[in-house]
Amino acid sequence: MKAVLKAIWENRKGILEGIKNSVIRDEFVEDIARMRHDICDGCEYLDKKGKECAVKGTQPCCAECGCSLAFKTRSLSSSCPKDKWDAIATEEEEDKLDNLKD
Repeated sequence: MKAVLKAIWENRKGILEGIKNSVIRDEFVEDIARMRHDICDGCEYLDKKGKECAVKGTQPCCAECGCSLAFKTRSLSSSCPKDKWDAIATEEEEDKLDNLKD
């Protein structure tokens, strides 16, 4: 449990970014999320049952990092822990984009 909480804390900005982007939809982000999700759908680390999810009930998730795919794929500053897709923005760039939307 401590390891899960530590991972969540270390990745909190990306997690919050993904949650925000899943609530406030943007077509560009949705296109990126769809492309990433397609890659994850064919991945051996896909956990559809939620056994490896950091937060129970958020499946499907990545069995490698425990992140919910609904949030991870929408976080522009996040990357796949197995290098199957890259971040396309830094956290700082994502913050600047957020400020432009306001």
